[in-house]
Amino acid sequence: MLADVKPPFIPEGASGMTILVEWPPGDPGTPPHRHSGPCFGYVIEGAVRFELEGEPERVVKAGETFWEPGGDVIHYQDGNALSDAPTKFVVTMLCEPGQPMLTFADAEELKQRAPRRAPRPTA
Repeated sequence: MLADVKPPFIPEGASGMTILVEWPPGDPGTPPHRHSGPCFGYVIEGAVRFELEGEPERVVKAGETFWEPGGDVIHYQDGNALSDAPTKFVVTMLCEPGQPMLTFADAEELKQRAPRRAPRPTA
């Protein structure tokens, strides 16, 4: 078993979507965003810099899993943690009907929610 989690909710009538994400070396990934339902991922190759609102940034390596609850939680980072190698991961998302699979958080919202973000790592 690679992961065993209980998401806080699954949108009624949700549809499932699985995508393959490939980031070149050092790619910062998708800008801060959220999903309409929970997401479950598996890193196939490389390492993902992963950060959810309220949790410290961490690196998820090849062979490891991650998940996010979806809904109102902002996903700050999902980029390639490696500067010298590509990263590849698979994500399965349970999407709320009639809602986009991903919506971006704008600068004003990020400013308002800044106190919810975990302290940034020091260099």
